[in-house]
Amino acid sequence: MTTGKDKEIRQGFVNEAAENEVAENEAAENEAAAEKKAYVALPVDEFTYQLSSKEPVPGGGGAAALAGALGAALGGMVANLTIGKPKYADVEDEVQALNVAVYRVQKELLGLIEKDAEVFAPLADAYRMASGSEEEKAEKERVMQACLKQASLVPLEIMEKCAEILPMIGNLAEKGSVLAVSDAGCAAALLKAAMLSAWLNVRINIRLIKDETFVLKTDRRGQELLSECLPLADKIYSDVENSFG
Repeated sequence: MTTGKDKEIRQGFVNEAAENEVAENEAAENEAAAEKKAYVALPVDEFTYQLSSKEPVPGGGGAAALAGALGAALGGMVANLTIGKPKYADVEDEVQALNVAVYRVQKELLGLIEKDAEVFAPLADAYRMASGSEEEKAEKERVMQACLKQASLVPLEIMEKCAEILPMIGNLAEKGSVLAVSDAGCAAALLKAAMLSAWLNVRINIRLIKDETFVLKTDRRGQELLSECLPLADKIYSDVENSFG
């Protein structure tokens, strides 16, 4: 005869087993997540090794975002070498504000390395979808069109972030420590490279998109950003170079 106490004990074993299973599953998930580190958490040599592999991500978009983040970081270097120096006391507050702003964009660009990989991986999978039947072809096309849009918007966002920070680099080149002016020039060069690289990633995806309104809007915005920012990047760079005499 089963008593109430027996049922309580049995239920306790069941609950404990279920809790153990949940804990084991969570541990496995955490272990898997640890094995696949975020790209921004990888050592530089490991990131560049993965970049050179045949895997679809990270790729040109992630490299563009990293170049932009490095440009932003150099802007931060100029600011930090200026802050606290009596010679630059009259621009201290402005440089402090620029330092905060470039660091924010730097973090956003690092986040876009991950975001670029997240949106491109499904596109790579879509290319491998079955297309034997008409139904399969239609489904593959539907998925690819959605993925192509996402894969073009992230590099466009990288361009937007680089465009946001370039005027700040110009200010830092003009008002920051003369000992770090070359770093401001390097920042401008990196941000220009980031924009051009991101633009190629926009173009390669929008050429396959059938939504003409989306294509025209995306292409127009990208062209606007290039027209606005490439001359500014070149000016910052040449001004820095010319300052050496």
